[in-house]
Amino acid sequence: MIYFDNAATTFYKPDCVIKSCEYALKNLCANAGRGSHSRAVKAASMVYRARKAVESITACDDVIFTLNCTDALNAVLFGTARRGGHVVTTIYEHNSVLRPLNELGKRMGVKFTAVKPNSHGIIDPNDIERAIRPDTYMIVVNHASNVTGAVAPVTRIGGIANRHGLLYLVDGAQSVGYLDTDMREIGCDFLCFSPHKGLHGVQGVGCLCVRGTPDIKPFRFGGTGSASHALEQPDDIPDGFECGTMPVQNIYSLIAAVTHYKRMSQATKRNLAACGDLLRAELSEIRGIKIYGKYNVLPNIVTFNIDGMNAATVGDILNDQYDIAVRCGLHCAPLCHKFLGTLGVGAVRASLSYNNTRDEVEFFVKAIKEIAK
Repeated sequence: MIYFDNAATTFYKPDCVIKSCEYALKNLCANAGRGSHSRAVKAASMVYRARKAVESITACDDVIFTLNCTDALNAVLFGTARRGGHVVTTIYEHNSVLRPLNELGKRMGVKFTAVKPNSHGIIDPNDIERAIRPDTYMIVVNHASNVTGAVAPVTRIGGIANRHGLLYLVDGAQSVGYLDTDMREIGCDFLCFSPHKGLHGVQGVGCLCVRGTPDIKPFRFGGTGSASHALEQPDDIPDGFECGTMPVQNIYSLIAAVTHYKRMSQATKRNLAACGDLLRAELSEIRGIKIYGKYNVLPNIVTFNIDGMNAATVGDILNDQYDIAVRCGLHCAPLCHKFLGTLGVGAVRASLSYNNTRDEVEFFVKAIKEIAK
């Protein structure tokens, strides 16, 4: 199979990541931070090393390990919510942001403004600033759209958040592993991401990176291995936010994933960009193809439609007749699809990663040409 659904999760996992999982399953099956015996201490040590690995590529001060990126985003949105307050976000956001904000509206009267992109499909920081109100307490921005690949000017938006004294959350689900995500440069308080995407890690763990000491309360409640005498949930980071048994093998494999990413050659990175650029260029030459997103986009995400065809139909044909995996539908981003005019038909997303090749791109383009006829 040609796997072009890497924006959902990368299919290829480096040998070092696979071996680290196997090692952890054989040697680290103990509850980190929940005991003083040697196995528990060793597991806790590996979790600590994983935190340091994540810190090394995000320049954060603390790392909270969560169930996934959605869980991390929920932890921030619910943990910082202010009754009757206001949040500025964008129409590019995933439902992992939009649905929590919608729920906070019901529970706490939180309102939000979703800023639209400019004529080039890019979020204008000036529009973000104009949306700020006296009751605004947070800005939430998708670093790179999972639909169009549009990259937001997160550093300029960070300056705006800082000037207005607002909390700043960046959804890095599509950017970590592909873009620079230094939180000091971006100026964000929170960065959430999924290691199983751009870092080619495994599923089952998410990262909530924190910079500074923002006011955030625990989202989940339960055993933390600390302050066990108290019925009150501790609110220290990370302990108060990591309830229950942690997926030590998944967390441990992050060390290998980060190391693999750091050692990746520039030639490999250039190959991904070249394959993505080729895919976009070749598809744009096919009659009846409409590509979404043009300026300042991740090269590895190319979303399009074929005139007169439902996206799901195209996806089925690619899977059944060509053994190609893509993502079709609304991509859990309804406001974006409404803006693009694809709410009724969805869109076809081909997303590449570092292991994809030029030959695969050319075969894919040939398949689309045949389907478009």
